[in-house]
Amino acid sequence: MSIASPLAGRIPVTRITPAVPDPRWRPKAFDGEVVPFRATVFREGHDRVGAMLVLTSPSGAVRRERMAPMAPGTDRWEALVRLDELGEWHWHVTGFDDEIATWRHDAAVKIDAGVDALLMFEIGARLLDRAAAETVRPKAVRARLAALAGRLRDPGASVADRRPLVDDPLLAEFDARPLARLSSDSAEHAIVVERRRAGVGAWYEFFPRSEGARRLKDGSWKSGTFRSAQQRLDAVAAMGFDVVYLPPIHPIGVTNRKGPNNTLTPGPGDPGSPWAIGGPMKDGSAGGHDAVHPDLGTLADFRAFVRRANGLGIEIALDLALQASPDHPWVAEHPDWFTQLPDGTIRYAENPPKKYQDIYPVNFDDDPQGIFDEVLRIVRHWMKQGVRIFRVDNPHTKPLVFWERLIAAVNAEDPGVVFLAEAFTRPAMMQALAMAGFQQSYSYFTWRNTKEELEEFLTSVSQETADFMRPNLFVNTPDILTEYLQFGGPAAFTVRATIAATAAPLWGVYSGFELFESVARPGAEEAIDNEKYEYKPRDFAAAEAAGRSLALYLGILNRIRDEHPALGQLRNLRFHASDDDSVLVYSKHLDGRFTPDGVDDTVIVVANVDPHSVRETTVHLDLTAIGLDDGAAFEVDDLVTGATWTWGASNYVRLDAFTRPAHILHVRRTSDA
Repeated sequence: MSIASPLAGRIPVTRITPAVPDPRWRPKAFDGEVVPFRATVFREGHDRVGAMLVLTSPSGAVRRERMAPMAPGTDRWEALVRLDELGEWHWHVTGFDDEIATWRHDAAVKIDAGVDALLMFEIGARLLDRAAAETVRPKAVRARLAALAGRLRDPGASVADRRPLVDDPLLAEFDARPLARLSSDSAEHAIVVERRRAGVGAWYEFFPRSEGARRLKDGSWKSGTFRSAQQRLDAVAAMGFDVVYLPPIHPIGVTNRKGPNNTLTPGPGDPGSPWAIGGPMKDGSAGGHDAVHPDLGTLADFRAFVRRANGLGIEIALDLALQASPDHPWVAEHPDWFTQLPDGTIRYAENPPKKYQDIYPVNFDDDPQGIFDEVLRIVRHWMKQGVRIFRVDNPHTKPLVFWERLIAAVNAEDPGVVFLAEAFTRPAMMQALAMAGFQQSYSYFTWRNTKEELEEFLTSVSQETADFMRPNLFVNTPDILTEYLQFGGPAAFTVRATIAATAAPLWGVYSGFELFESVARPGAEEAIDNEKYEYKPRDFAAAEAAGRSLALYLGILNRIRDEHPALGQLRNLRFHASDDDSVLVYSKHLDGRFTPDGVDDTVIVVANVDPHSVRETTVHLDLTAIGLDDGAAFEVDDLVTGATWTWGASNYVRLDAFTRPAHILHVRRTSDA
């Protein structure tokens, strides 16, 4: 019977992260993300060990980062690395016996106890002799190490004179180039670095048909167009949003068209739901996913819209909804792409209690290759029009393998194309979609409102799943108007925007949020007179003039995000305590070695999540989590109001939901307590 080779190395290295729950897929990061690489490294006995992270960039450059111990007693080691090159990085961790650290520990204990002092000096000198003979070290360093060995052996120097040599600054040489006899390498791992927009962005959703729409004298409506919608882009850019997401822009079906508020009785001028894709073009032919609605303009008009947005620093995200109205050309050309019922009809979409009689879901089982080829063609078509971001509608109702194939094929042609999964579904599917390729994901944030809920949710997405899933914290959607927003008043909108914009690098709003739109259709969690089924022009300027707009504050939030690199990271979110169950406290800290100006960036957010009250409480900060020493005093600037306070570990706050429900604080400088 053969005996398998041992899996453990001489210095065991285990529990490597970043990682995904299923090793068939790779973890990911975005350009500029600071990633914590971690491993468990240990050995038998009491001798010291060390850990070295070895990274190879996509271009072949090799970096070695000494890992630092984490919590005492855990044997966990960490190195924070800013990944700044697109593509696949390879890395492993080397565990080694840290002979210098072992000697320094033993020498300090024994010499200070008056035991074996000369022996300890000789042991150290011999270690330095070995290090001085290693040709990988610079010649000048080798000479200094040899000289230090001689000083340890100097018989003319007393024990007291030689004791400081155990802590000589020269020994820092071994941080980068340790002295070790024993070492073990972990397996080689990979992490994929995608473009920054895959992980950082401020999204704004609006319906082009509502922008510039107007009611005619006879009561009918004239649709907005891509040309009129261009006029909205300036205001969106002024608010600091850098992604504009458009619901489907394709022809809309006539059969079973929905009327206002999802009714089955549309009027002759009702535009229908954009998600009922496929309908008549101007020449009477049926248009599908590769066409634009004739009311919106032409394909050339769409390209002009994209160019105008790009000129303002905005990317266009286009909806990719793999479904069809009964009038879609697919229905006639590929009936096997849909589920045929025994009575000869095609099954329409349902999400009980919601029914979508105007939509046929695609059945991927009978012709998976044909469907794949068609969808890939459609995505390529829109890429040619300047689209590099796709918001995918309900991906959890399609096979996981389909998305894995599609995203891989698209990203092989253009690694910068980003897919956002609109999958409000069970965790297993939501997370699998992210592992299989989706760069961004909707999340449960919309329904997490209390302090306890938010702490649990945000800890999960920033720590537990951050290696493979990036949450896009949308505050509302055309389908979702939560009770918190329905009944919380302007304070609820302010708080939700504050948390979404600062807790994660990705966040988004649907048009109307800034106007505090909060009236729901009775018995539903969506806005009444829903824009999905009708034109909804808004007078943003009048609302701002009347003081009924959050637009200015949204712009402040996005400016703060741009100015503070700590907010451009996901994994650095840390929660702190408060004495009030409705006051949420968290921070984001980024060490100066990762910031453009070399200065630490720390932002502290304190939010009253009860939109109906005034809260006075004490917040308690873990100062080490924000790069400060215990007992330190420091100044914080309120980035919204400009107020400045001196803070420490415990601080009084008063948050009035009706005037200022949240603080966004920047740690300006530190001083001794």
